Amino acid sequence: MKWTADKIIIIFTVVSAALLQLIDTSIVNVALNNIMGNLGASFDDAGWIITGYAISNVIMITLSGWMSARFGRKYYFAASVIVFTVFSVFCGMSTNIWELVVFRVLQGIGGGGLLSTAQAILIETFPKEELGLANAIYGMGVIIGPAIGPTLGGYIVDNASWQWIFYINVPFGILATILTLLYVREPKEKMHAGKMDWLAFAMLIIAISTLQIVLEKGQSEDWFETNYITWCTVIAALTSIIFVWRELAVKDPIVNLRLFNNRSFTTGTMFNFVLGFGLYGTTLVIPIMCQGLLGFTAMQTGLLMLPGSLATAFTMPVVGSLLKRNYVNAAAYAGLGLVLFFVFSYMLGQINTQAGSSDFFWPLIIRGFAMGLIFIPLTTISLANLEGKEIPQGTALSNMVRQLGGSIGIALITTFIARQTYMHYTYLSANLTLTDPATQQRLSLITHGLMNKGLDEGSATKAAEGILARQVSGQASFLTYKDLFIYLGYFFLLLVPALVLFKKKKKKQSDHEETIEWAME
Repeated sequence: MKWTADKIIIIFTVVSAALLQLIDTSIVNVALNNIMGNLGASFDDAGWIITGYAISNVIMITLSGWMSARFGRKYYFAASVIVFTVFSVFCGMSTNIWELVVFRVLQGIGGGGLLSTAQAILIETFPKEELGLANAIYGMGVIIGPAIGPTLGGYIVDNASWQWIFYINVPFGILATILTLLYVREPKEKMHAGKMDWLAFAMLIIAISTLQIVLEKGQSEDWFETNYITWCTVIAALTSIIFVWRELAVKDPIVNLRLFNNRSFTTGTMFNFVLGFGLYGTTLVIPIMCQGLLGFTAMQTGLLMLPGSLATAFTMPVVGSLLKRNYVNAAAYAGLGLVLFFVFSYMLGQINTQAGSSDFFWPLIIRGFAMGLIFIPLTTISLANLEGKEIPQGTALSNMVRQLGGSIGIALITTFIARQTYMHYTYLSANLTLTDPATQQRLSLITHGLMNKGLDEGSATKAAEGILARQVSGQASFLTYKDLFIYLGYFFLLLVPALVLFKKKKKKQSDHEETIEWAME
């Protein structure tokens, strides 16, 4: 591709806009305590700030292909940037928790339109043979955004007020809007959108909303022991079935599920689901472990994640360039990435409670390389056979599946952590008895230490028992995280044989040069 000034500006515009949206999915997490304190909200209420954004975001990601066809990709992208930016301001100006929840939902409507549309614009900007490089540039935002969100959020919260995690979007949003209107062009092939299918639209909103509520709130509500979680699950299942039936029955669906007839797209999208599981799951777990058990600050945790993000940023364009020259090795790159993810998980499964930042450096670097190696080849393979109006629909479905993979992964991981921690705590507690000499010695040391600080013997003994119980709880949590990393590693390793679903297929070009194209068997 000839790197003209216009193309460089387009790349900068769409990637920066998508990056803003992705950062916003994780930047709020580190500011929740400040928001709760400032707005007088409970933790359960504050959780809807994240849940509401996730619901509207996934809905709009799914609809973005139809919206691009209906209103024009350029103007839909610009409108999404404007909506995202305007409601970022309103989020920062919120005076109570429910105002913030509503404005986050509206912000998510704008943000959801950015992600898939940005990828579709990049794919059309690059020639077909450089699809890997286009996906590499887009992928840097997808992988890096969730990783640097906590770092940026921690810095802002430590040095300013929580409102600035929203206000920081404003100058970038204004710049992206201006550059979009000046430089982004409509696709060469005119896209056609049928009339809005209101039944399918309603089913989509209900299905995704109830599913996200189940995934976000299930563990804290003890899953199906709570009536509204059970009802949400039933409603999500029924409306999903109706939505799929409706989209396959009509001539011009708002979400083109017929793309799943393309087995290359289907298998690539399946791996995108797994990528979301690994990306968002580990991005959640590592900060919780570091801050909750190892005593890291939010800023230290964010800086801990940064080298791995830089490794991903380095890997993606390299892999994209290699795919252009040696496309036959696409699945091999992905296989290497899956193996490296296993190595990363296994290394973190071996750490102990004395671990410092240096113990995370190389595992997270390896994870960064793994994510680049997995994302680019499989995204390229899944989108390679799409043409014209199929591109925005395909990118929308692919991104929606990755987001759902992340949501389902997080729900499964939080459930695993809660239940496995209880199991470890029960086992460890059973081995701590007041008649055990080691337990007596430990309690005695803690008690005397507290008495030296001025507590009487009775208070010191009671406090020592509480400290010992917290130490056991911390040890149980740490053992759970070690188990989780080991299981995640084996899960990714078991996916390597699935890459045989991709086979190489030779075809002749008109100039008699032989090329290798990846396709489904």
